[in-house]
Amino acid sequence: MSVERETMDPMPAPHAFDLAAIGAGLPVAGARAELEAGARSGAMVVTAPPGTGKTTFVPPLLANLVPGQVLLTQPRRVAVRAAARRIAQLDGTAIGGPSGFTVRGERKVSAATRIESLTPGVLLRRLLADPELEGIGAVILDEVHERSLDTDLLLGMLAEVRALREDLLVVAMSATLDAAAVADLLGGAAVLHVPAPLHPLRIDYAPSAAPRLDARGVTPGFLDHVAEVAVRCQREEGGADGGGAGMSSADALVFLPSARDVDEVVRRVRALAPELEVLPLHGRLSPAEQDRATAGHASGPARIIVATALAESSLTVPGVRLVIDAALSREVRRDQGRDMTGLVTVSASRASIEQRAGRAARQGPGRAVRLCTEADAARMRPSAPPEISAADLTDAALLLAAWGTPWRVDGSGTARSEEVRTDLALLTPPPAASVLQALEVLTALGLTEADGRASALGARVAQLPVGVREARALLETARATADPRGAAEVIAAISDDHRTRGADVPALLRELRSGRAPGAARWRREAERLERIARRELGANRAGEGPGAVGADAAGAVIARARPDWIARRTGAASRSYLLASGTRAALPEGSGLIGSAWLAISEVQRAEGRAADGTGAVIRAAAPLDADDALGIGSALLREERIARVEDGAVRVRAQRRLGAIVLADTPVGAREEDLAPAFAAHLRETGLEALTWSDAAKSLRGRLGLIHRELGAPWPAMDDAALLDRLHEWLGPDLARLRPGGSLRGIDVTTALQRLLPWPEAARLGELAPERLAVPSGGSARIDYPAPDAEDGRPVVAVKLQELFGLSVTPRLVDGRVPVLFHLLSPARRPLAVTDDLESFWNGPYQQVRKEMRGRYPKHPWPEDPWTAVATARVTRGRG
Repeated sequence: MSVERETMDPMPAPHAFDLAAIGAGLPVAGARAELEAGARSGAMVVTAPPGTGKTTFVPPLLANLVPGQVLLTQPRRVAVRAAARRIAQLDGTAIGGPSGFTVRGERKVSAATRIESLTPGVLLRRLLADPELEGIGAVILDEVHERSLDTDLLLGMLAEVRALREDLLVVAMSATLDAAAVADLLGGAAVLHVPAPLHPLRIDYAPSAAPRLDARGVTPGFLDHVAEVAVRCQREEGGADGGGAGMSSADALVFLPSARDVDEVVRRVRALAPELEVLPLHGRLSPAEQDRATAGHASGPARIIVATALAESSLTVPGVRLVIDAALSREVRRDQGRDMTGLVTVSASRASIEQRAGRAARQGPGRAVRLCTEADAARMRPSAPPEISAADLTDAALLLAAWGTPWRVDGSGTARSEEVRTDLALLTPPPAASVLQALEVLTALGLTEADGRASALGARVAQLPVGVREARALLETARATADPRGAAEVIAAISDDHRTRGADVPALLRELRSGRAPGAARWRREAERLERIARRELGANRAGEGPGAVGADAAGAVIARARPDWIARRTGAASRSYLLASGTRAALPEGSGLIGSAWLAISEVQRAEGRAADGTGAVIRAAAPLDADDALGIGSALLREERIARVEDGAVRVRAQRRLGAIVLADTPVGAREEDLAPAFAAHLRETGLEALTWSDAAKSLRGRLGLIHRELGAPWPAMDDAALLDRLHEWLGPDLARLRPGGSLRGIDVTTALQRLLPWPEAARLGELAPERLAVPSGGSARIDYPAPDAEDGRPVVAVKLQELFGLSVTPRLVDGRVPVLFHLLSPARRPLAVTDDLESFWNGPYQQVRKEMRGRYPKHPWPEDPWTAVATARVTRGRG
């Protein structure tokens, strides 16, 4: 073998990074020895504040230590490109050489690439294609503290890969996180904390007189305030040293929650201060525009960079000495009932505003201005919730199914979090209701098998670089129409962050094709990429022949295949409100070009109130007209024919309905059948309550007796409150409901007999002993026991009896094995209350004498003995006087 090696061409030595040059001035470089020691352990967790240089220094350090490539994930595309560019710049090489990157739709790597920066989504799909990550020596997950869903999944999946590949180094890095929990998930990783000494940081507060938020989001008045404060503070800082000579290159970084807010403030600042260079920074911009904002500058006037949260921790903007913080964030929120997930603007967390402020003091003394009161800042949440707690989990569920660790829910079908199971370790368990909904979607789309594993189609869809619904729509439309180009154009438009006026997707497509819409070039590249993917999946290798012929209805068909549950029909001829197949109602924006469309295919819905929502509680943000035949064809899995039976005026009325999900297509009255009655009456009872039954005194008594025993002894004695009885309705009332015939009603049911079906055996033999119907009294008679209502926590059994019938009784009787004393209502001969007691001995020895004094003259024919202890109890009158 040695001779053979000598005759071969020598392999080029892997590129070695100059760590001294790359780490110059970076605080994290001071921990080089500790980082190298941690890397040798196989897994490492590194915590360091933003701006310490961990993203720049750690990847080259590991590339010099391990064989194979180093993969570095960043949560956003702009951060991926910035990280790769920065490493290449410090290394003195071109991007795509030793340092390259891959994001959706763009890849710059080569055979020489040692460090590949990429988004978590790209790495997830690479893991599905290559679970062992052949040729990879280390994986670095950066910004783990942001708790994105993709990064959380990667942590669990890479922990499993490490079990197969002990040589694979996995590193988790973040500004702030629960390092111990991450280290434990990775199998006991080494933990390294890298401190970062900050320069002096001054924090000021400049609250706005206008409210920050209203029902529509950030208010125009607050955006005015942001622009005014940014300009004023930048001028103050620029003139701090006499004309601004020393601060001419110190930039300001303004944090706002959304791209729309960024663009609005950029426009306002440019109007207020035309002499300043003002640059936006958000995900909708082209790569060139993003790079311009993040590249920094060595000379020239100070800049104002207006950015979303992507500059908070995952991206460093060089030269910043001033931070203006709106103290707002965009966070994922899920409306489980309406199956809507979206971003909402809320107050930021304390962790976020602290990280933002720290951006001002990385390279010298800095200043942060928070546009809220100091009290507001103190009341903010410590940190934002992880994305897994509020996200739509459909994509994640399919990915886990394809990975071989599907989410499972036990057979009860309820939504308690402890019922969700997966073999993949996760930092935070997902909400069971969200998992159940995701699994139902995957089943409906044919993407999973009965055992939860991915179907053949699901396995292909999971590896496509778009969402599950969009990927399936791309493949199904291309297969159905032989038009991959048209399908790709629609998917590219709805899966990226393009703005639609009036929710009109066909209008958006026209603008994108013409090149007039913002982001048209990005959309065209994405559409071409998706077309290539679709052709490869379908086995059609010929190139497209010009633009796809996707008209308004065709665009609707594509969207409907992505979200058949959001096929919608107009609720009225003159209405802009629509009923979705899922049961949600939503309205088109006023003035939308889609108003008048009988059917819509909807791809985006957002919660809203007021006039915009037309009373529905939601606004349609992206949709296309849909042909009625396409609505029924694409939504065929949702078609149902049912008999709807309801109780009206005591009788069962039945209507035959044909529905597309919740959308009623036909509704016809028909005659009731025997099989309609029991479900209809059961539903009626659940809707109106048990009062719809005829409760005899015997039924009320039995219910009270059983309720008291359950309260004192518990199982197996049944609970008798309304909720418990309705939950077990089929057990005790089912046989009676099943015997009903057309024309029958609930009035003829013997409730006492029905309740007896819940008696536990053999314990039921003690019912009379534990809770008798009547109580024997010293007069020789008996008195009815009135039992408390089943939901009365401290209710007592009551016996109302004439006082004379209890003479000589000193010990108060107790029920349920002596646990509950009877409460006596002592009555006059006219059966009017005289006293209430559960302590007869005290009554005879005290209050009785006052009662005797007041009553003996009023009822002279009844005994009122001075000594009740020796008197004979009686229910009769007497001739003598006591």
